[in-house]
Amino acid sequence: MRTTRRQLTQLLAAGAVGAAVMRVPSAAAQDRKTIATGGTGGVYYPYGGSLASVLSNEVPDTEWTAEETSASVDNMYLIESGDADLAFVLSDTAYDAGQGNAPFEAPIEAFSLLTLYNNYTHIVVNADAGIATVEDLAGKKVSVGSPGSGTEVIALRILEAAGVGEDDLSREQLGAGESAGAMKDGLIDAFFWSGGLPTAAVVDLTATPNLNVAFLASDQYLDQLKEAHGEFYQVANIPAGTYGDGQAEDIPVVVVPNVLVASGEMDEQMAYDITKAIFENQDTLIAAAPSAAELTLGSAQCSQALPYHPGALKYLEEQGIAEGTCEVGGGATPEATPAG
Repeated sequence: MRTTRRQLTQLLAAGAVGAAVMRVPSAAAQDRKTIATGGTGGVYYPYGGSLASVLSNEVPDTEWTAEETSASVDNMYLIESGDADLAFVLSDTAYDAGQGNAPFEAPIEAFSLLTLYNNYTHIVVNADAGIATVEDLAGKKVSVGSPGSGTEVIALRILEAAGVGEDDLSREQLGAGESAGAMKDGLIDAFFWSGGLPTAAVVDLTATPNLNVAFLASDQYLDQLKEAHGEFYQVANIPAGTYGDGQAEDIPVVVVPNVLVASGEMDEQMAYDITKAIFENQDTLIAAAPSAAELTLGSAQCSQALPYHPGALKYLEEQGIAEGTCEVGGGATPEATPAG
């Protein structure tokens, strides 16, 4: 069951949601700020922890904290409640929050600062379970991602597009690491994961002896997803060999851009300072989260889930990037993306 906004606020206040995680001390700090991230095993968490350190050093009179959360959906509720000033969010979830679409009860006022990197929709299956298509997941034991995650959102939408209802399968709600462990133990037949390339838990899973791991394509559902949920969905390949010699071919899958979301109450100078700090300290961020290499000046506005903050646009304009520019490419390919 989804955690409500009030429950999230109470949990955060009580210290149950990533309490006192990655606090970065600063003697000059006057204003405490929070970054909502994700699970400790995922990309959002180390990226957010490094970002908290950078911003505490670079944004005057502030002290930033990276908080562990359940990721995208819950992060938008934390933005709404004022318990987070920045949040890592998948574009489809950010769009729904801004529009007031389900599961959100009303529009949430927020801005995108930057489009960070793409999440690839992994549909990982035990090939010995007789699964060759998404439709074959009916009747199987399938993890659709942890509750309140962007993985869960895209998993349920792809299943719907394939005509597979939630009652047509035995559904689990596990993160990538937990899903990989459950598949190793024979507890599930397949799982969804939305993340960067390659995800370490999936790499480890494909190396498991006597386990025949395969991946399903999802590009055939792109038009349905766009029509039903918005234009920010794209298709890209998980390149052959990303997950070992056993992955002999490219796998065309739906990808969703990640955005760094700012509270609707953030002032222009703060948004400008944050954007400037991110680009001027990108090497530090890449060291903690290799996916940070995918951010470029040209790709910073490639998601249209939410309006971009005027402060971020001001910085980009100073760098010669016009509003509305989207130039994909120029980022390095990460060696490994942690699971979570």
